[in-house]
Order: sequence, then structure tokens, then C-alpha cells
Amino acid sequence: MTQIILKITGMTCQHCVQAVNQALRSVPGVEQVEVNLDTGTAVIQGTAERDRLIAAVTEEGYAVE
Repeated sequence: MTQIILKITGMTCQHCVQAVNQALRSVPGVEQVEVNLDTGTAVIQGTAERDRLIAAVTEEGYAVE
């Protein structure tokens, strides 16, 4: 199992956090997700590919740095 940290921009409220959380959890191989609005980060545990995680976030309308 690996840990991936993504810097996400565009989140402004808890609804945004929930949307990003759900998008990341939908990616195969994701075991745990922690999205933090204050730091603008998502910490993902599991075996998911980084590119698929980024694609899931951008499909929700947020950017990944």
C-alpha cells in the first residue's frame, strides 16, 4: 500500500471536500482518503494510480498542482 498526497486547488467549502472525497473513493485501489480544506490537500492510501486520482479530481472541476 502506498500513500499519495495531492495538492488540490479550487476547494472553498465542506461541499467541495465531500465532492473530492467521493471522487477519489470511486477510483479502484483507493483504501482511505483524507481531504483537508485548510491545507488544500488530499492524502490517499491504497494502490490506485496517481494519474487516475488526478483525473477523478479534475472531472469534479478542481485542479491538482
